[in-house]
Amino acid sequence: MAPMRGLKKRKKLDKKNEGNASASGSSEKEGSVDWWHDFCQRINGFQSPSKGLDKYKSVFKISRNTFNYICSLVEENMMVKTGGISFSNGKNLSFQDQVAIALRRLSSGESLMTIGDSCGLHHSTVSQVTWRFVEALEERGLQHLQWPSSETEMTEIKSKFEKMRGLPNCCGVIDTTHIMMCLPTSDQTSNVWLDREKNHSMVLQAIVDPEMRFRDIVIGWPGKMEDWLIFQSSSFNKLCDEGERLNGKNIELSEGSEIREYIIGDSGYPLLPYLMTPYQGKELPELRAEFNRRLSATQMVAQRALARLKDMWKIIQGVMWRPDKHKLPRIILVCCLLHNIVIDLEDDLQDEMPLSYAHDSGYRQQVCEAMDIKGVCLRDALSHYLSGKLPP
Repeated sequence: MAPMRGLKKRKKLDKKNEGNASASGSSEKEGSVDWWHDFCQRINGFQSPSKGLDKYKSVFKISRNTFNYICSLVEENMMVKTGGISFSNGKNLSFQDQVAIALRRLSSGESLMTIGDSCGLHHSTVSQVTWRFVEALEERGLQHLQWPSSETEMTEIKSKFEKMRGLPNCCGVIDTTHIMMCLPTSDQTSNVWLDREKNHSMVLQAIVDPEMRFRDIVIGWPGKMEDWLIFQSSSFNKLCDEGERLNGKNIELSEGSEIREYIIGDSGYPLLPYLMTPYQGKELPELRAEFNRRLSATQMVAQRALARLKDMWKIIQGVMWRPDKHKLPRIILVCCLLHNIVIDLEDDLQDEMPLSYAHDSGYRQQVCEAMDIKGVCLRDALSHYLSGKLPP
């Protein structure tokens, strides 16, 4: 499958979406206790209604309010096909049952068999319901993964990045992570997906804002693809080259010295006028070492975002079940949408998540030595500017 590239122009939740969430919430609440008690009884370890209600988040990794909102997004698409799906006892699955089972599959990473056995479903039904949910959310939820659409929104992002470690006019942090796959030896394309660490994997590249929200993603390239090549082929890079992205106001660093909008990345990326990367080498002068420290500390936001993505939506953590390589990018996309929805709805569950940075264990740091002369000049100007400021 061709990589899924830059998803543009995010908008904050509008009143229409809030209304839909309220409407869904009211219909869900009419029989919420009965539905929740009934659903919990189908899941091993959640038999008690009181304990089930207390452990709502434990089952779905999201709050009741977020669950209702997600239902409001996908209901129209999923309700088009409601017939013919039933539990093993012959009882039809409600719309809420379907959403709950799909979220359980995505958040737990458990096998189709395990979830089917615990919920009283055939494993093919779990697969069918999950894919129906994926198709609905990727169509209805894309407004949650878009590049900032206004100067006001971008100004807020740049201000938050500057408060982190002093980087002015920074618009995002870019990083990649590997989604492991378990491919059978009989798969003739398995070598295509074999990466440098001898794993079968697919790469997710993400540009992240200060609140760990994904603003642009690229999905679908084999894990052996180098980070700089993925970025070079992305629509985001092309838009930057054409002056249509990261084209906001320059800010003055000192008299006669300005810095344009840019994102930051690690040493696996090229140094460009709109992509700042660390100085390479050992025993660097203090000015350059300080720049690298600030850059590295700011980059942590992307590492945390990717670690949290894999921790909350365990279907993409570790080694994936033998995936359909045409469907896998769409599943990754939906997990990214769910990640952003939790942030957009200010779901308090995100405060309970561990602040891990380890999202790509076992993978060595890539190094790209390519650099643009304008990028070199801008990085030097930026490092001199930062050297004159006290550590935050």
